[in-house]
Amino acid sequence: MITAQFPWLTAIIALPLLAACGIPLLPDKDGKLVRWYALGVGLADFVLMCYVFWANYDISNPSFQLAEKYPWLPQIGLSWAVSVDGISMPLVLLAGLVTTLSIFAAWQVDRKPKLFYFLMLLLYSAQIGVFVAQDLLLLFIMWELELVPVYLLVSIWGGQKRRYAAMKFLLYTAAASIFILIAALAMGLYGGGQMTFDMVELAAKNYPLALELPLYAGLLIAFGVKLAIFPLHTWLPDAHGEASSPVSMILAGVLLKMGAYGLIRLNLEMLPEAHVYFAPILVILGVINIVYGGFASFGQSNMKRRLAYSSVSHMGFVLLGIASFSDIGISGAMLQLISHGLIAALLFFLAGVTYDRTHTMFLDEMGDIGQIMPKVFALFTIGAMASLALPGMSGFASEISVFVGVTSGDVYSSIFRTVTVFLAAIGLILTPIYLLSMLRQLFYGSDRALTCGLVDTQSLKSGEEKAVCFGNSCVLPTDADFSDAKPRELLIAFSFIVLIIGIGFYPKFFTQMYDVKTVAINAQVRNSYQQIAEINPEIYAFAPKIQEVSELASSLDLSH
Repeated sequence: MITAQFPWLTAIIALPLLAACGIPLLPDKDGKLVRWYALGVGLADFVLMCYVFWANYDISNPSFQLAEKYPWLPQIGLSWAVSVDGISMPLVLLAGLVTTLSIFAAWQVDRKPKLFYFLMLLLYSAQIGVFVAQDLLLLFIMWELELVPVYLLVSIWGGQKRRYAAMKFLLYTAAASIFILIAALAMGLYGGGQMTFDMVELAAKNYPLALELPLYAGLLIAFGVKLAIFPLHTWLPDAHGEASSPVSMILAGVLLKMGAYGLIRLNLEMLPEAHVYFAPILVILGVINIVYGGFASFGQSNMKRRLAYSSVSHMGFVLLGIASFSDIGISGAMLQLISHGLIAALLFFLAGVTYDRTHTMFLDEMGDIGQIMPKVFALFTIGAMASLALPGMSGFASEISVFVGVTSGDVYSSIFRTVTVFLAAIGLILTPIYLLSMLRQLFYGSDRALTCGLVDTQSLKSGEEKAVCFGNSCVLPTDADFSDAKPRELLIAFSFIVLIIGIGFYPKFFTQMYDVKTVAINAQVRNSYQQIAEINPEIYAFAPKIQEVSELASSLDLSH
């Protein structure tokens, strides 16, 4: 069929890129035409990917699908090789949805609108390219390409410290991505013969453990920076604190997921033996992320920095799921990526909506706006409830899957699992504390005295313009729009909320997209564990001996 032979993935990547090149030609001076143009392109690309995956993707097949491969630089083994599987396909859809809604959220951008939307569409293409690249060197190129628009979007349209935040983001991520290039070259050159960067061919190679371990460590640093693993996370609060809300939506909703995608795609799937040795380290780092992110979030007075540290905490659950050695644990990690992408994008969007009204991000300058903006209050409450894993929402489904995966695993000792779950539970306790306190500071009354000194509100005569006061600040109606959520804002918010609640009530609809693949990856990792544990039964001090696991399994079979 022609539809099966058509280069769909190349078209999905090329559409936003080619459309971005046409933006300078638009006869638009005030930015009204270009924003509709960018939104139309983003929506068209998202609809295209939905159609392609619905019509041509088989969820029961764990292999790469819709594969395209064209020689690019055959002298060095570089090819334009793209494909999708159960790990990449859901993240492509997530990137398309979040980026399209972020473009819609940037409706009020009036400073260099053509450049802004050009960069947004360029970022759209680069994100998709990262998730569908089957050539490891191509993945590195797309990874680097994505850095440029993010740097410019933060440094031009950010806050007062935007240049510092943008440069910190660039230095952290660019320096760490060098390890991806080094790993690609080492894996491509290993074994002699013709150089190749095709992931299928690289995964088929039998690397010695002495090579796998440093490769795994380097890739953990590269992807750990993007995933905001402690202590490589410090760029994230600064970037979120200074970036505009549409850019923060992409940072939290998509860019963090690239780090987790890299860990699953390369570290787990291609370096399974090294993962056996590093898995306990990932568990420890995950617990640190959860607890540290929760405490750090509670101490932030800037609303977006509080949400940024909340993302650091939630990414800890992804690490726990990846290192759980269980099908449901890895499935929970994938679901957490999708769930957090939706929830974080919603919360950062609502933070922007609130900022448009109050002109501040500091919680101690807010308050008393719940009655003025009840719709925004309701939307923010729904987002917060989803983030704190309220049953019936996506956050609960993903985090409970990770917990079950960790507790039901048979690789780590019961003591290690108990301590892990106990410490991770502290993060669950901290989450409602810092989120509900944020809602209280935002929307409820404040007994602090006004300090703005904008106008003596008591002496305003009848009929004159009255100041609108909130928290310990106040502005005139001409300086701030205190209207409730508008139709455009409601549409964006409900686009996220419908999916968040849908995942919460029926997670299987989403997990079936990738379960076949995650089960195959976990089987490969567990097979590597079995082989290593037969040689070294006490591979780590807190793991049970492989003989004990075998005896337990035998006894369970006999009793059955």
